[in-house]
Amino acid sequence: MYLRRAHHYSHTLSLGLFLGLGMATLSGCSASGGSADPPPTTSRPAPTHTPQGPAATTGLFAYVVDTLNNTISGYTINATTGALTAMPASFPTGALPNFIIVDPTGKFAYVANAGSDSVSTYRIDANGALTLSATIAAGIQPGPVAIDPTGKFVYVGNFGSNNISAYKVTSAGTLTAVLGSPFPAGTGPEGVVVDSTGSFLYVANFGSDNVSAFSINPTTGALTPLGSLPAGDGPNAIAVDPTPAGKFVYVSNANSHDVSAYMIGPTGALTAVSGSPYPVGQGPEGVTVDLTGTFVYVANGESDNISAFRITAATGALTELTTSPTPAGKDPEGITVDSTGKFVYAVNRISNNVSAYTINPTTGALTRVSGSPFPF
Repeated sequence: MYLRRAHHYSHTLSLGLFLGLGMATLSGCSASGGSADPPPTTSRPAPTHTPQGPAATTGLFAYVVDTLNNTISGYTINATTGALTAMPASFPTGALPNFIIVDPTGKFAYVANAGSDSVSTYRIDANGALTLSATIAAGIQPGPVAIDPTGKFVYVGNFGSNNISAYKVTSAGTLTAVLGSPFPAGTGPEGVVVDSTGSFLYVANFGSDNVSAFSINPTTGALTPLGSLPAGDGPNAIAVDPTPAGKFVYVSNANSHDVSAYMIGPTGALTAVSGSPYPVGQGPEGVTVDLTGTFVYVANGESDNISAFRITAATGALTELTTSPTPAGKDPEGITVDSTGKFVYAVNRISNNVSAYTINPTTGALTRVSGSPFPF
């Protein structure tokens, strides 16, 4: 691969430089806890699109950011089959967008712009079109975005400033900074997630190889640190059991090629699950949990496939499915279960498309949707 794959923020920022230099040879960026791929020895054709991060879905629509073109691509979801139909036009963003999330009502979308150090709010219209409502400052190189289950607060990990920006959501869906924001995190936060109760926030820190835990003030959205726990090498994405009683957290570790599992205690503190971490494919770059809290799916960027696991309900331990891994496109960089719980979407960065799968609700096995992968 012509750019380092250890984490998607270096990829995003290097991409802007890479294209600005007219496809000149780049040496990889490095961060503690990760190493760069060697510089390319041969030239490659300039990409026309660069999809980034997991897709965001509403049940009716799906959205993926295009880092190269500073846009968002939208799709209509076939509710029966999961097939995607591209919207006729893309939607502009700030510089180097690298993450998008949709609020629980499906009315608003939030995009982190790593190149302009900002977060943009969009209104989702009835036909799925996005209308920019406002943009607010974030920290340095903002990336992962999380929203609490009630839609009251939004949290953004700032890879370059090692902190978390916290925002309160207004009735119009726009953001205002929480008093005390930003809040210190570990080095290079690359994944953020709020637990199903809205009480706790967890952060995967790529540079310091750990997971930070915070309690959330239910009135103000302010964060109080609860400590941290070691992860694998290069933790770059994080997911939580989304069921009302959800008590497990899962983290993909890009450089140790595994997934760390944790149990959430009554105070929000994490303890490692026995047997963790669990091996996956090469270079995992995304992790998600199905809506029943039964299955975990991991996008393996270097081996171009998806690992699937069953969760042991009592302990959070993972058992790989016999049908795992499932082929994906080239460099699956983000993965998500749609808001109906029926489909999985993997964003393929190098092949510039989106792989779609149906979930067998009994076995967790993934079956490719007819027509997948869908062009980006």
